Amino acid sequence: MLNALRLNRIYLAECIGSFALVFCGTGAIIINDQTNGQVTHVGIAMTFGLIVLAMIYAFGSLSGAHLNPAVTIGFLISGRFKLQFLLPYVVFQILGALLASLLLQILFPENINLGATIPSGSMMQSFILELILSLLLMLVIINVSHGSKEKGMMAGIAVGATVGLEALFAGPISGASMNPARSLAPALVSGNLSQLWIYLIAPVLGAILAAVICKLFEE
Repeated sequence: MLNALRLNRIYLAECIGSFALVFCGTGAIIINDQTNGQVTHVGIAMTFGLIVLAMIYAFGSLSGAHLNPAVTIGFLISGRFKLQFLLPYVVFQILGALLASLLLQILFPENINLGATIPSGSMMQSFILELILSLLLMLVIINVSHGSKEKGMMAGIAVGATVGLEALFAGPISGASMNPARSLAPALVSGNLSQLWIYLIAPVLGAILAAVICKLFEE
């Protein structure tokens, strides 16, 4: 059994990692808006990929660096994660994301959306994109992880590169969130909730499908 101190460290790691993801990732979107595109779309995609890579190296051996409720649910469905830890993981992931969005609102009060994920095409188009992107991301995560932990050189590079790749090509249409916490935080803080359901449901469904698919290949 994990003792209380270690559990608190694990939950704090998820909180800090999720904070860093949203602060850097949505921060790049905000700063790109503020500077008339100096960060660029490629820069935003790279920022998301690199911060995920960095947080896996920082916290992968402790909490697994899920940073994403959909990933935690995917690990649960795959049989690699215990149900008793699901709610605390998700709560601390969302808490970290919310703290990041609140800080960004203080830093950039004139920014309306705070990096919220908003479809540029139809809602169904973005829903399908987010589902498939999340499925592919979870497939990679499951196959480079040790149990429910994303750790080691391979996991950091593979997962970070996948996030960056998917953000590069799909970001202009769906926002390439793949992460309910990443989308929930700026939506709540900015009050832009109209299409939030896409980014809460599609990533979770994609992660669940990935876990089911991976089970089919188990020997």
